[in-house]
Amino acid sequence: MSENQNLLAEQRRALILDEVRRRGGVRVNELTRKLGVSDMTVRRDLDALARQGMLEKVHGGAVPVVEASTHEPGFEAKSGLELTAKEDIARAAARLVSPGSAIALSGGTTTYALAQHLLEVPDLTVVTNSVRVADVFHAAQRTSGQRQGGATVVLTGGVRTPSDSLVGPVADQAIAALHFDLLFLGVHGISVEAGLSTPNLAEAETNRRLVQSARRVVVVADHTKWGTVGLSSFAALEQVDTLVTDAGLPGEARSEISEHLRRLVVAGEPGDDEDL
Repeated sequence: MSENQNLLAEQRRALILDEVRRRGGVRVNELTRKLGVSDMTVRRDLDALARQGMLEKVHGGAVPVVEASTHEPGFEAKSGLELTAKEDIARAAARLVSPGSAIALSGGTTTYALAQHLLEVPDLTVVTNSVRVADVFHAAQRTSGQRQGGATVVLTGGVRTPSDSLVGPVADQAIAALHFDLLFLGVHGISVEAGLSTPNLAEAETNRRLVQSARRVVVVADHTKWGTVGLSSFAALEQVDTLVTDAGLPGEARSEISEHLRRLVVAGEPGDDEDL
């Protein structure tokens, strides 16, 4: 980590969390030296991350939280993580969308970021099981009125999850009757062995229906999702056409992914809209 006294709290906390996960634990004095800030600032950052359930404070430092495969963080807890990466991913993913397309967006904080980049793409039909994603388009319509070329939004019914997705038989039935050109899928975890996974069994089934109804599947996931495995797998890597991720993804992971997917887009790097 580079030393920078002017790092924003959000950036510091993302760096701290990355260091904790990478090394399996850090000490406060190490973080003050690496970040160039005071002990008090580091301790406040650790307190904030601990309240969000992102790490566990121990005497003199912090260690990762050992999460069960059934643990599902809420939308608010996830929304403050990897903000720069999510923004880069959303910007790159939006370039894959053509005017007039029928697209689907699953639940998640990365698809929520993507939705905001799609507001200016004309004549979209957007199918989503995410209350948050639907709110992005509805808020834009309330602000600007029913402008020509605005998106038509179809929100599935269903039971609401901690991540504000709608799942269950009602959502599954609605999705099964539809067909869309492009699916943008947020995930809890992604790996070669488990494919795409989630800790929520009902969400896994709804995501399966989304994949089945899409001509092309694009996964939008930052580098921290690589190697994470939830309780239920809902798609193999071979069912994914494109993964849009960020520059934090290690080279070894990129090589593994390239063996299973047709296309990997690393947002924020030169040529991030090129095929591998």
